[in-house]
Amino acid sequence: MNLVYSGKTKDVYSLADGNYLLKFKDDATGKDGVFDPGENTVALSIDGLGRECLALSQYFFTLLENKGVPTHFVSANLEDSTMVVRPVRMFGRGLEVVCRFRAVGSFLRRYGDYIAQGAPLDALVEFTLKNDEKGDPPITRETLAALGIMTEAQYEECKGLAKKIGRIMADDLQKKGLTLYDMKLEFGMVEGKVVVADEISAGCMRVYKGDVWVQPMDLNSMILG
Repeated sequence: MNLVYSGKTKDVYSLADGNYLLKFKDDATGKDGVFDPGENTVALSIDGLGRECLALSQYFFTLLENKGVPTHFVSANLEDSTMVVRPVRMFGRGLEVVCRFRAVGSFLRRYGDYIAQGAPLDALVEFTLKNDEKGDPPITRETLAALGIMTEAQYEECKGLAKKIGRIMADDLQKKGLTLYDMKLEFGMVEGKVVVADEISAGCMRVYKGDVWVQPMDLNSMILG
């Protein structure tokens, strides 16, 4: 296999059969040594985090596929923290779709004059460009279409899938006494179909138990046991 890309939390390798292998790292995004899924820089390393992120991704990809949501997931190997996925054509140079159930993080920083912390948002969806230097700027449907990143129909499909996925995951977490505040997803195209790509792990979401934000390693144990 050949190294294609080395990212903040994963390395990507191409495989002989045309699929790709994702190698999960123990690095986590944050600021000043504190984990924060909304940040764009690596702030700390947590021993075993890569394996835990993979285990949670496997759990959620399986849950979503059982609910009829298309994904790029093929298989996972927890022993070496790797996941095999189908090749995906991403939108532009990278696009994140954020589904928000409560006002926290960057949303609250932007709109705190109009909404209280933790206020409900009912699966509100935002699209942001993946660009660390520019702080992952939000982008509208019309701008995405004008720039040729995705069509307006693809935008609506991704938005609908993000809401569906968010509610599936929120319901699953609620059964475990947990509340999903927000989550970020990535979508791409496989054989002309929009699918969920990348990972779905503790580093991609904010989950609370009561009024307490659950840290990533604690979240894995609460969900997977």
